[in-house]
Amino acid sequence: MAVGIFDSGLGGLTVFSAVEKKMPDQSFVYLGDNLNAPYGVRDASNVFDLTTKCIERLWDEGCDLVVLACNTASAAALKKIQEEWVPKNKRVLGVFVPLIESLTNRSWGDNSPPKEVKIQNVALFATPSTVASRAFQRELAYRAIGVDVESQACGGLVDAIEDGDLILADALVRSHVEALKRKMPNPQAAILGCTHYPLLENIFKEALGPSVEVFSQANLVAASLSDYLLRHPEMVGEIKAKNVFITTGDPVIVSARATQFLKRPVKFKPA
Repeated sequence: MAVGIFDSGLGGLTVFSAVEKKMPDQSFVYLGDNLNAPYGVRDASNVFDLTTKCIERLWDEGCDLVVLACNTASAAALKKIQEEWVPKNKRVLGVFVPLIESLTNRSWGDNSPPKEVKIQNVALFATPSTVASRAFQRELAYRAIGVDVESQACGGLVDAIEDGDLILADALVRSHVEALKRKMPNPQAAILGCTHYPLLENIFKEALGPSVEVFSQANLVAASLSDYLLRHPEMVGEIKAKNVFITTGDPVIVSARATQFLKRPVKFKPA
């Protein structure tokens, strides 16, 4: 048994890299649905269908625990997956909750009632589907009182990152930050609500300015997952086994791009 990590494309490799570093003895299977990426422009029903199909593929690989390292899937599909679809012997986790727990200074897994928190003005940068779902605001309301969230749908940014067009990506980040600041001139914190966005974290920080605390997901998800596995040892996978990478896209192309992302050789096999 291994832990599955799923993303619609390559952005989830930021989470994979962080969890691999945090838990070097844990086995992981990474699945990228590159054929259907990006998810950020799809409706909730389509995202649910694509996500559940990929989760079932990870179950076939022996992954009883699957992490949705995709904010769009977490936002549009996770609640329905957890409440209506996943069997009792399996677990599917998202990436929003660890981020919110950090933002609100909670311990991992703290489900106590909502309370007032220090940060009151939050900028959320995410895909159009994630923004439309309002999943971040819903999860935040379970844990904090009176936080004002202003969302910015970052159209085109995932495509630019997947295509390796960093000049365009840089320009898009600055444009989206400018648009957000017209709605919320002085955010205290900014959420990078897509696992692709950590690749551009320095550009976000520069555009937002030094007074804005930027929360990126990869390390937070890794810390939260490590804690979860300590609390749920039945979900711990094989020790010191080889990690596996799977794609619904062209394995040669995806492997080349993933190698650029991780700055080390990565070989995907077809789903």
